[in-house]
Amino acid sequence: MYPVFVLAFCIFHKQHYAQRITTALTKFKFRHFGHDMLVLHEHDIRKEKNGFNFFNHDAKLAFMTELGDLIEEHNFVIVSVAIDKQRLTEKYHRPNNPYHIALEFCVERLYYFLYEKEQDMLKTHIIVEKRGVKEDKNLELEFIRLRESNNKCLPFELIFADKKANSSGLQLADLIARPIGLHIIRPEQHNKAFKILQKKLYSKYGREGAGKGYEGYGLKCFP
Repeated sequence: MYPVFVLAFCIFHKQHYAQRITTALTKFKFRHFGHDMLVLHEHDIRKEKNGFNFFNHDAKLAFMTELGDLIEEHNFVIVSVAIDKQRLTEKYHRPNNPYHIALEFCVERLYYFLYEKEQDMLKTHIIVEKRGVKEDKNLELEFIRLRESNNKCLPFELIFADKKANSSGLQLADLIARPIGLHIIRPEQHNKAFKILQKKLYSKYGREGAGKGYEGYGLKCFP
């Protein structure tokens, strides 16, 4: 069992997302596959299945390098929460669902970011991947609880997307979760992917402080 649960929010400016990111990701797929129907799932790429069949190690390395360059080049902000599942069960007799805990922290930090940008009164859509009827219903109830129990006015709307949805944002969020988790598990290990993501994590120093000051802001570990 993977010891850490990671939830990652990718925060996009809608104009940049529509005009730059989705186009860049589509072109990337055409270059490598000849079509844009494949959904970039980190697990499939790592295990080389469901269409991600590389001729050799060099081909896979070139693919991953170009994908890393694409992520590094485009502007978006990351808010992520890592839940240590073993420590959670050791510390709490009846711990809450790790996804629900992570959702609360991510929503909280998303609000702080939007407040800084004076966008906190505008509707913001939070897109999440479907996991199952029961799981989705429980998550929706948790989201409603968060929105209604918070003293702030949270203009957030939760939207569930199918796992096969070809959403650029969901694909990027899926790709970045594992490098963040590996950084938490083995912080001293070389992690090229995290080095790229580090500069996109929400920082208490703002854009000028990218790459530092993200602990507890863009990246929270719990408990």
